[in-house]
Amino acid sequence: MSDRNKSLLLIFSILIVDQIVKIIVKTTMIHGEEIPVLGNWFRIHFLENNGMAFGMEWGGKTGKAALSIFRMIAIAVISWYLMGLIRKKANLGLILSVSAIIAGAAGNLIDSAFYGMIFSESWHAPAVLFPDGGGYSSFLQGRVVDMLYFPIIDTTWPDWSPIKPGQSFVFFRPVFNLADTSITTGVLSILVFQKKFLGEKK
Repeated sequence: MSDRNKSLLLIFSILIVDQIVKIIVKTTMIHGEEIPVLGNWFRIHFLENNGMAFGMEWGGKTGKAALSIFRMIAIAVISWYLMGLIRKKANLGLILSVSAIIAGAAGNLIDSAFYGMIFSESWHAPAVLFPDGGGYSSFLQGRVVDMLYFPIIDTTWPDWSPIKPGQSFVFFRPVFNLADTSITTGVLSILVFQKKFLGEKK
């Protein structure tokens, strides 16, 4: 199998699995609902966010649309870079790492671009796909679905601690999805193996 086909296979595999998981979660769970998987260490915890890290907001609907457009441009630029790597027969590890980043970015972009149009709200009942009255929002105004939660440490800061005494401490607190995992894995792989990736040619 050529490097190009390996790249495409990885991208579409990540996209398909990511979207299947998101659709299952969104159509079977209510926002905020949680299902234990490995005791308290790993839980399926359904949340939605507007697309920025840590649930931050930026400029309302206009800002969200601008963020989605920026994502489209970024995906196009990274895809162009990926095609150059394939033509130059770069290290396969680098090609697959960049492919994983593209797949993750595209997975979250699909949520932002289309989920508002094709799903009903998830606040009081599981969402309905293609509801009769239309979706909960418009193009580029959808929310990204997150569900992976690993609160491996869930405790409180001691009263004598100079940092947030007596307050809750959870590690790892963020809830994320498979697309986020794909992006993070791709970036970390490039950072960790950059000498091997960038120092070898076929």
